[in-house]
Amino acid sequence: MEFLLRLVYAGVDALKDYIALHVVTCLIPAFLLAGAMVTFISKETIIYYLGAAASKIRSFALASGGSFFVAACSCTVIPVSGGLYYAGSGIGPAFIVLWVAPAANILAIVYTGAILGSEMVIVRILSALSMAFVVGWVMSTVFRREEATRGGTGIKLNPGAGKIVARKDLILLLLVVATLLAPNYLIQKGPYLHKIYVWAVGMIIIGIYTFKVKAMEEIRQWMRETWWFVRIIFPLLLGGVFVVGIIGKLLPQQWIETWLGGTGLFSSFFATIIGQIMYFATMTEAPFVHKLMGMGMGKGPALALLLTGPGMSLPNVLAIIKVFGIKKGLVYVLLITILGTLVGWFTGNFIFS
Repeated sequence: MEFLLRLVYAGVDALKDYIALHVVTCLIPAFLLAGAMVTFISKETIIYYLGAAASKIRSFALASGGSFFVAACSCTVIPVSGGLYYAGSGIGPAFIVLWVAPAANILAIVYTGAILGSEMVIVRILSALSMAFVVGWVMSTVFRREEATRGGTGIKLNPGAGKIVARKDLILLLLVVATLLAPNYLIQKGPYLHKIYVWAVGMIIIGIYTFKVKAMEEIRQWMRETWWFVRIIFPLLLGGVFVVGIIGKLLPQQWIETWLGGTGLFSSFFATIIGQIMYFATMTEAPFVHKLMGMGMGKGPALALLLTGPGMSLPNVLAIIKVFGIKKGLVYVLLITILGTLVGWFTGNFIFS
């Protein structure tokens, strides 16, 4: 009984630190940003350019870039990717969305920066983009015969005026991004209250601008979309942080140093396998990796887990096979295993060293 209580206390302590240091200055603007992107960015214009007959370079780039703004974990992104694919998207862009949206969406990226620092964020973004183009090219090449039969379908959507986002909406998005980044990057040392001051100024500016350029119905729609993200993600975040605290209490430090420390190929491979088996809701991977790094995990294996953890999971693999077929599912899983291992090994030896 005493042992169980110690585990509970460890989980509660992790929650206390998390809520005290990250909810206000990080999560509130992050959820507002996610809701704003869903509300104000034209989905039809983005999807229009991802058809099977479109230029691969352009469609891969757009799928990769657009996926940064799809805040989804490994399971919730499957309907998005599957919807694109069955609407006429090319195999490459569909699987890029399937990969990048959970592995490197803007919520996860910003939160990674707050927890693990700017270096890990930059490497995570570049790694995810590099892997995305390889994923798109391999899936398109391996299944090129099927791609050829779908090449003329395309997505029959009206791209409207051709604008992905209106100018006033872009300004609003940039204001939210600035409020999200400023507290953690302008105030890196000193009392946490100083971050609150910076955050409060940003929120006031956002409020004034929003009520100046937006109708009340648009604001309500933005808040509804924001609340959807809060309702879906925030409870998982709290539960994930609590579990992270317990795991940190249970795992022997020597075990972490032995199996996940250093820069060896096996350490990155093992981190990738952990990421593919376990389920991480988006953003929960950062505190988990932070805890393991504090116990001796190497930066290369940490990156491998950051990439594959939210992007893959056992339920996710089963769902991918169900939606896309066993051949595509198995090729994708094998590809991510190889890429995650190689990226973790390469960055551990040549970037983080």
